[in-house]
Amino acid sequence: MAKNFQRCRKKLSSGSGEINISPLIDVVFILLIFFIVTTVFVDETGVEIEKPRAASQQELDKNSILIGITAEGGVYHGGREIGVGGVRAVVGRLLKGDDLPVVIQADRRTATQKTVEVLDEAKLAGAVRVFVSTLNGS
Repeated sequence: MAKNFQRCRKKLSSGSGEINISPLIDVVFILLIFFIVTTVFVDETGVEIEKPRAASQQELDKNSILIGITAEGGVYHGGREIGVGGVRAVVGRLLKGDDLPVVIQADRRTATQKTVEVLDEAKLAGAVRVFVSTLNGS
């Protein structure tokens, strides 16, 4: 019995001290690919906007149509200027029968008339839920 134990022990200790890490690398790459594929990217308007503040606010879905209005009155979606006239076409194309919310990110120095025009165009495109983005607090 003791001989069997020593023979078994000899076999175990005679192997090289290397550890095969290729399965670990495979698992890490599979996890990396999984997280890249399942990540939800937030769509941005593509312009820097200073949002107005509000006392109340509500969190919205990540799947929203974002329209940005700069202080100078430029209307943007996805980093390109679309103008007030392009809002209806862009929102109509992105809705495609879905009930996605439209979020207007207007700079706090934007004329109210411009914000109302963009809001009207979004509603005319078929958007039911149109919101104005603000910062929380006073």
